[in-house]
Amino acid sequence: MQLRKRLKAILVVSVMLLATLIVPVLAAGEDVAAVSRFYNTAWAFLPPVIAIVLALITKEAYSSLFIGIVVGAVLHCEFAPVATLDAVINDGLITAIADNAGIFLFLVILGTIVALVNAAGGSAAFGRWAEKNIKTRVGAMLATFVLGVLIFIDDYFNCLTVGSVMRPVTDGHKISRAKLAYLIDATAAPVCMIAPVSSWAAAVSGVAADLDTGVSGIQLFVQAIPFNFYSLLTFVFIIGMALMQLDYGPIKKHEELALQTGELGALETESTDDGNPKGKVMDLVLPVVVLIAFCVVGMIYVGGFFGVDAWGGTDCAGDFIGAFGNTDAFISLPWGALIALVLTIAYVVGRRLMTFKEAMACVPKGFIAMVPPITILTLAVSLKTMTGYLGAAEFVEAAMKGASQSLYSLLPAVIFVVACLLAFASGTSWGTFGILIPIVTAIFPTGSALLTVGISACLAGAVCGDHCSPISDTTIMASAGAQCDHVTHVSTQLPYAITVAAVSFVSFIVAGFVPNVFIALPIAVALMIGTLFLIKARTPKA
Repeated sequence: MQLRKRLKAILVVSVMLLATLIVPVLAAGEDVAAVSRFYNTAWAFLPPVIAIVLALITKEAYSSLFIGIVVGAVLHCEFAPVATLDAVINDGLITAIADNAGIFLFLVILGTIVALVNAAGGSAAFGRWAEKNIKTRVGAMLATFVLGVLIFIDDYFNCLTVGSVMRPVTDGHKISRAKLAYLIDATAAPVCMIAPVSSWAAAVSGVAADLDTGVSGIQLFVQAIPFNFYSLLTFVFIIGMALMQLDYGPIKKHEELALQTGELGALETESTDDGNPKGKVMDLVLPVVVLIAFCVVGMIYVGGFFGVDAWGGTDCAGDFIGAFGNTDAFISLPWGALIALVLTIAYVVGRRLMTFKEAMACVPKGFIAMVPPITILTLAVSLKTMTGYLGAAEFVEAAMKGASQSLYSLLPAVIFVVACLLAFASGTSWGTFGILIPIVTAIFPTGSALLTVGISACLAGAVCGDHCSPISDTTIMASAGAQCDHVTHVSTQLPYAITVAAVSFVSFIVAGFVPNVFIALPIAVALMIGTLFLIKARTPKA
C-alpha cells in the first residue's frame, strides 16, 4: 500500500514537471508581453497552490516548490520557452540568492555556533540540567513558550535560537520534533507582531507612516495589539494545550510515537554526539546571551542608533524604537552573529574544550546543517517573486475594495480571511500587510474604532497565513530551529493553526459589531478556552 502511494505521488510530480517543461517548448514564438494576460487575475495564485498541494501530497518540498516556480514563470512569460527559463534562473533563483545573502550568512554562522556549542558539550550539559530541573513534559513545553516570548526582537532569530536552546530539553522529555517546531513557529511571529520593539513593529510602522490615520505608525501598531486575536489566542491555545496535555490531529500520532518508542522525528543530518564531557551549562548559555546581545546591538547600530555616520542612513541617534524602524535585519543579524561567533571560538578554545583546529572543523558542519533551510528558502522566495510578477497583490486589492461597499461591519472578519489567504499563498506576512494596510485605512474613517479593528484583522491574518504557509520564511526557520522535516512541520501544525484561526474569525465578527476591547477580547479568550475543552472532550484518549 505504501509503495503504491509513493508511486502515485511520483507519477503526479512527473506529470506536472513534464507539463511545465513541454508546454513552453511547444508554444510558438518568443515575444513576451510587458504584462502577461494572466496578470491581476486569479491565475496569479496557481503557482503557490500547485506547490503547496504537491508538497502536502508527496511530502517532499524541493520539487514541489520548483514546479510552482516553473508554472509561475510559464504564466508570466506566456509560454515562451527561453523567456521562461530566464525568468526561473535570473529573476527567480539568482535574485532570491542575492537578495537573501544576508540571512543565508546568518544561518550558516548560527549553524556554526550550534555546532561549536554541541562539540564543547554545552548542549548535553544543558540537557542534563534540564532533566533535573524541568521534570515534566508540560514544564518543557511551557519553558519553550516562555523563551520564545522573551526573544521578541525578530522572528528569524527567535526560531533558530529557541530551537537550538530547547532541543535538548524537549528531547529529554520525549517531545516530538513536530511538536517542538509548532511551539517555535506559533510563538515567533505572533510575539513579534505584538511587541512594540521588534522588526515587525518597525515594518508595520513604516507602512503606516505616510497614511492618513490620525496617529503615528507606532501608535497605530500599539492600538491594534489588543485586537490582534490570532496572536493573543495562539498564546492562550499553547498554554491551555500544555496544561490540559491535549494533542489531536497528526501531532498526536507523532507525540504517541515519541513516548512509546523514543522516535522524535529528528533530521538524519543532526549530530547525536554529546561532545566534550567536561562541558557545562554556561558553555551553552554564555554563547546564546552573547549572540542575543550583539544581534540587538547590530540591529540598532545598522538602524542609526549611534548616529548617522554609523551606517550612512537616517539619523536615529539615541532613538531606540526609531533605530529598529530604520534597521535591516538581513545586514544586522549577520553583523551581530559574526562577532558572537568569533567570541564563541575564543571562549571554547580558551576553556580548552577543543583545539582551534577542532573549532574550525565546526564551520563546515554548521553549513551542512543549514543546507536544507537555505535551499527551501531560495525556492520559496523565487516562488514569491513569480506570484508577484503575476499581480496577486493587485488582484486582492481590487477584490477588497469591491467588498467594502456591502460588508461594512463584517469587514474586519473579511479582512482577516483575505489576509490569511494572501499570506498563505505568498508566504509573506510583511508583504501582506504592506498591501492591505493602505486599503484598510482607505475603507474606515480616520480615528474610528473600526479602523483599529481593521488594522488588527489585517495584521492577525498576515501572521496566521504566514504561520500556516509552507513557503513562509518563518515556517522554514521553525523547521530549521527544531531540526524537523519541513513538510512534516507544515502538515502537522495546520489543525492547530486552523483551530485558532476559526476562533479568531468569530472574534473579529464580534469586534466588527462591538469594537470595544474590554468586551471583544474577553469573549475571544472565553471562546478559545471553551474550544479547547470541547476538543478535549471529543478527543479519544490514547
